[in-house]
Amino acid sequence: MLDGILVGLSTAASPINILMVAIGCFAGTFIGMLPGLGPISAIALMIPITYGFEPATGLILMAGVYYGAIFGGSTSSILINAPGVAGTVATAFDGYPMAKQGHAGKALAIAAYSSFSGGTIAALFLLVAAPSLAVVSLAFQSTDYFALMVLGLTAVAAFAGRGKVLKALIMTVLGLMLSTVGTDETQGMQRFTFGILDLIDGISFLLLAMATFALSEALMSVLRPKTPEEAAREKDANASLGSMRLNKEEVREMVPVIGRSSILGFFVGVLPGAGATIASFLAYGMEQRIAGPIKGKLFGHGSIRGLAAPETANNAACSGSFVPLLTLGIPGSGTTAIMLGALISYGVQPGPRLFTDNPEVFWSVIISMYLGNVILLVLNLPLIPYIARVLALPHTVLVPMILFFSLIGVYFVTFNTFDIQLMVIFAVGAMVLRLLDMPMAPMLLGFILGGMMEENLRRALIISNDSWAFVWERPLTASILAIAVLILVVPMLTPMLSRLMARRREAAGEGG
Repeated sequence: MLDGILVGLSTAASPINILMVAIGCFAGTFIGMLPGLGPISAIALMIPITYGFEPATGLILMAGVYYGAIFGGSTSSILINAPGVAGTVATAFDGYPMAKQGHAGKALAIAAYSSFSGGTIAALFLLVAAPSLAVVSLAFQSTDYFALMVLGLTAVAAFAGRGKVLKALIMTVLGLMLSTVGTDETQGMQRFTFGILDLIDGISFLLLAMATFALSEALMSVLRPKTPEEAAREKDANASLGSMRLNKEEVREMVPVIGRSSILGFFVGVLPGAGATIASFLAYGMEQRIAGPIKGKLFGHGSIRGLAAPETANNAACSGSFVPLLTLGIPGSGTTAIMLGALISYGVQPGPRLFTDNPEVFWSVIISMYLGNVILLVLNLPLIPYIARVLALPHTVLVPMILFFSLIGVYFVTFNTFDIQLMVIFAVGAMVLRLLDMPMAPMLLGFILGGMMEENLRRALIISNDSWAFVWERPLTASILAIAVLILVVPMLTPMLSRLMARRREAAGEGG
């Protein structure tokens, strides 16, 4: 292993490869900042450029674009509530409220530090344990993935305020329903398309995310004009947009969150098909549980923990997703699937023999991840005060900008006007639901996990001959589902138990 690391270090540290890391990180960051242009589009554009390069150089460039786009995707989530990348949806939950409170610079700095830490810790894990973790990812079966999706869905309790668990569950079911629209991948039949050809491929995540977050936010701001007091507060907040200093107490609060979220994000990323999105939601839900009743109430209202956790986890998961790609030849996400195609086109076959056949490719990519995280931090920190100034734009300029980027971002993916019409319908529906105080995050969570959950459930049922016995026959599946039930039930039972204990104390006091 030491010989391989030295080979990778000499390859990654060559001037051309350091330049490729820097170019990839720079391009990925700005592509990630634009709502609608995610890492998949960026890497697809890079493939023709890399045909003349060595395999290691080409993959290093694409890897730089990948984690650069995830790093940059937090910017649009924080500033304009437009998560164009699925992995940064959870970042908007506390990043955007923090920006609205006048701490956009601090929010962007927290995202930068968390992203750097998560990516660096995961790169170290990858360096030491990649071959061993390949065995772990192979051990997971369809039944375990189904249980993992159910565990992810139990995070709805984290997005529900006090007394809103039922609303969160309703919105999760709505998200699951929307995920069934399109063609059934197993049987090839159309479902809930109502004869509309444009719905055969289903509803785009980007479309739904932009409609429910960015577009509905812009419409809500028009529907609810600011009072003079709110306008004055916003004007005062804009004066401190560039502040990015963290005090000692905030740093102490972030450090354990980053440690836990890095480990969780990396191990979720190792599992093929799980990815940064699930990792960010699980980390967010876990941190709200750990935060307790007092600090837990801050989640969704500008919590430092609520911003650091998903940002750390999604970057750690990006590094973790290279484990199944490089060691097994299994793409863990759409982005790594494109990288797999690029590697094969170079004549390199990812899999167990990559260690011995192309050690320079395997180890140089891993080492370049650490270099990339350093470059991303150096690139982004000086720009934060200027990027944060987006919020200082007048309301009459900012709202049309959000509308423009949201609509154009979705249109550029498919070049289909039907998507624009559908997006407006969803935005109006989301605005009505928000007026009824229904949370949007559980709906997106249900939509993201719905397709993967259905696919793995069908596989599990086929393996077990249409029997639900797999729920208790496989210990790992049963353990994950038991944890999911506890996570969902305990928050509901806690208020009841508290009231019961209070009544007993009152009764004991009266008796005494």
